[in-house]
Amino acid sequence: HVHLVESGGGLVQPGGPLRLSCVASGNIWPISAMSWYRQAPGKEREFVAGVYGGAKKSGDSVRGRFNISRDKAGKTSYLQMNSLQPEDAAIYYCQMLIRGREYWGQGTQVTVSS
Repeated sequence: HVHLVESGGGLVQPGGPLRLSCVASGNIWPISAMSWYRQAPGKEREFVAGVYGGAKKSGDSVRGRFNISRDKAGKTSYLQMNSLQPEDAAIYYCQMLIRGREYWGQGTQVTVSS
């Protein structure tokens, strides 16, 4: 059984930073990829960023502002978000690829407003 829990969402002013975390627990080894997605109201779920071994990818809309990382223990994913804009507001979901299966967290809300 695998369980992912996100945290760190909340309200931030435009231009501000926020850091999201996602902790995996249960039968989680090996984790081959960690990613973040987001979904705004009325829109499809969008890829934000991913880390695959030593390689990272990010979506066009967040490149240069958001950075994904993982801790040394390998079970926590972080999404550092800088220069947040109102269009970044969404529910952010953590995803991990474990033994060929995708697992998702329940999501954390990010609101960007003054």
